[in-house]
Amino acid sequence: MAAAGGWRAARARRRRRGRDRGKEEEEEEEEGGTGTEAVLRRLREARDDLLSSGFWAASAGAVRAPLSGPAEPPARCVCYGLGRFAACPAARYQLAFLLLLLEELRVPPARCALFDPAFSAREAAALGALGLRLLPENEEGKHGVGDSATLFYMVHCGKALYNNLLWSNWSPAALSKLVIIGNSFRGIEERLLSRILERDYSYIAKVLKGTEEVALPSHPRYLDTFNDTSVHWFPLDKLQELSPEVWNFVEEPTYQDCEDLEIIRNQDRAATQS
Repeated sequence: MAAAGGWRAARARRRRRGRDRGKEEEEEEEEGGTGTEAVLRRLREARDDLLSSGFWAASAGAVRAPLSGPAEPPARCVCYGLGRFAACPAARYQLAFLLLLLEELRVPPARCALFDPAFSAREAAALGALGLRLLPENEEGKHGVGDSATLFYMVHCGKALYNNLLWSNWSPAALSKLVIIGNSFRGIEERLLSRILERDYSYIAKVLKGTEEVALPSHPRYLDTFNDTSVHWFPLDKLQELSPEVWNFVEEPTYQDCEDLEIIRNQDRAATQS
């Protein structure tokens, strides 16, 4: 994917068949074009807007901040909760930002995997044309990084997704390999009562003192698109300064008492926990 070039579909568009054709064509007409190439064209326009507005240049410092220390740069990327980017301008700008981010960090598109249960077949085809991969199932954010430093792109996702991700990597060695771009952890701490944060999202609560956070800049054109979004990383030396008791509790989150769960559950996993 060239920086100044394409984001163009690699394959010709296939005809749609079946009873939903009329509905899909109506949606596409409203979105200003038909097929994968129309989606990619609008993505290129969003990319150009991010560059010409200065927002991407202003965000570069925050994006590079985790790379200033001894931690290895991300070799992979996982994206959750992007939304319907073919129809939603905010989601489209978020995807364009992600593609610029991959270029900046030199992460090949094939090493970036996405999941959102809302993706349409046309959006899945567009992501495939960009060289990106789709995760085969709803992980609920429970994705272990193993030995690979990984960027998680989770703009405006529910708190449970962040909490699940932290739980899945609950050790200093694993957390130090994470970079998370998503809702500000400081903002979560400020907005939630302490007892709710510690009861429902205990892994967010426990990792706060081991977290470095830099906010993306505010821009009048993208207030609703990137508001409350920060880059988070977890330096190994800060994690090692936390109390040993922090690492002893590793129970999987269930959210049985959570009244405002902002996550789409994997039904198979939910059944095993009930």
